[in-house]
Amino acid sequence: MTTPSPGPASGAPASAAGLPPSTPAPADGVRPARPTPPGRRIGGAVWGALVIVYVVWGSTYLGISVVVETMPPFLSAGVRFVIAGVLLAGLVAWRQGPAALRVNRAQLASASVVGLLLLLGGNGFVVLAETTVPSGLTALLIAVVPAWVVLLRTVAGERPGLGAYSGVLLGLAGLAVLTLPGLSGDVRLGGVLTVIAATVMWSAGSFSSSRIPMPANPFAASAYEMVAGGIGCLLLGLFRGEQHGLDVGAVSTRSWVAFAYLVVFGSLIAFTAYAWLLQRAPLSLVATYAYVNPVVAVVLGALILDEAVTWPIVLGGAVVVAGVCLIVSTERRS
Repeated sequence: MTTPSPGPASGAPASAAGLPPSTPAPADGVRPARPTPPGRRIGGAVWGALVIVYVVWGSTYLGISVVVETMPPFLSAGVRFVIAGVLLAGLVAWRQGPAALRVNRAQLASASVVGLLLLLGGNGFVVLAETTVPSGLTALLIAVVPAWVVLLRTVAGERPGLGAYSGVLLGLAGLAVLTLPGLSGDVRLGGVLTVIAATVMWSAGSFSSSRIPMPANPFAASAYEMVAGGIGCLLLGLFRGEQHGLDVGAVSTRSWVAFAYLVVFGSLIAFTAYAWLLQRAPLSLVATYAYVNPVVAVVLGALILDEAVTWPIVLGGAVVVAGVCLIVSTERRS
């Protein structure tokens, strides 16, 4: 799930947790370290890493659509998150030592709550929705997350500013165009509402991640969040009965490939590139992936899955992305 989440309440990626102020949240990455704005010249390595983030996180929606063709949504998401979380924990222990994973009960509880909101409620519901909603439309619906975050900040007593509120209005207007019955094609309203519910829970997880005691090491926090969210998805999948009639041998090769792609490229490689960018590139440049990811998702969905791109989707998506641009640019100046 590629989700921009600006502001002090900024939140996590599709596989993890909260981000630094004014930084949008990625789709299948994890909670990166708070960056120090660099003043150096932008080189080829920065642009290469940025392209990875643009393309890989924009393609995760396509990957999810292919996975759920022959895999149950919550069980597949749960296994994916647990694997990614364990791999990340192993990397942290290898690079920084086992002490980097040490947390107290309050920190572990907080990371678990955030992981459940982001990965079970946010990403898990997106995986469920993509059984009926095209990947491109899903990405555009999710792009409205910054609007919910701004509203949550307002409820908490903050005043994000006129520009942010204008972006909220634009985002909600685009959301209305995308969700009006009949405008976005033959899409079940239940699936669209599931995506919207996912964005609300994702926003709540993003908002709360900076207001509760989290593990000091952001990489360790992301690992705990992914494991907790993955276990939550597995339990919900079992409760839904997704294990009944499940034939692992009937899972298609392309679903397995997409599954592996989401774990390795979406959660680990793209995250590493993103975390590196936060330390080496201007935050305003890194934040541009929030505008690009939905466009990449729509283009890939149309080219590879033959998803329809109707004028309401183009119009609504453009309005949503414009709202995101306005919110993020406002936060960046504040």
